[in-house]
Amino acid sequence: MRVLLHVWRQAGPQQPGRFERYEVPDVSEHMSFLELLDVLNERLVAEGREPVAFEHDCREGICGSCGVVINGDPHGPVDRVTACQLHMRSFRDGQELWIEPWRARAFPVLKDLVVDRSALDRVIQAGGYISVRTGSAPDANAVPVPKLSADSAMDAAACIGCGACVAACPNGSAMLFTAAKVAHLALLPQGQPERSERVLAMVDRMDGEGFGGCTNHGACEAACPKGISLDFIALLNRDLVRGALAYRPPPAEAGAI
Repeated sequence: MRVLLHVWRQAGPQQPGRFERYEVPDVSEHMSFLELLDVLNERLVAEGREPVAFEHDCREGICGSCGVVINGDPHGPVDRVTACQLHMRSFRDGQELWIEPWRARAFPVLKDLVVDRSALDRVIQAGGYISVRTGSAPDANAVPVPKLSADSAMDAAACIGCGACVAACPNGSAMLFTAAKVAHLALLPQGQPERSERVLAMVDRMDGEGFGGCTNHGACEAACPKGISLDFIALLNRDLVRGALAYRPPPAEAGAI
């Protein structure tokens, strides 16, 4: 098959960007989308031209680094699939594909299709952990956890932090990502001691990174390659209200200004 690519090219964060057109013939329908970009880059290098910068790592739908927008859809037109697991048989022979990076204020473009997603890391650093004694793994049944809670926690922990929810949201909100990272700890006994502080700190960090607000548009859930549910946003909002009412920060030290 043959495809026509319109790829976003941008030399750096402060440089203007543009779409460049490339024709790629003899594309196998069994190729993944990233393998298509590999073929394009091999040709560009052979011609002495600058290859297209794009991010990738595991190519198994696990690491969350391969995100691009394809014809307006984060990760492409197939549901519950990352760009690295998207195959060319999902497209028509001769189809034109417009490929661009995540578009969000909190995700500045570094080069071509690569964006800086470190804002998501800083949201996790603000509270996505528990303070417990480390050591050998306890027995599986040492801490009783209701099956419904355990299953929901596992569903939330499936988030790979790719940022597709942010790219799909018209507000550029990271609420689904943050909700998943809050929920998988809030649903387990180990996450209870810091539950209020965690949600307040992570939401505050999320807002500080420049992500937009959530208006329940629902595009985040539709774009998420792991199918993270909007129900976790409801859980976050409930914990946020409870935390704001119940949590009181420790008093300042005497003499502090």
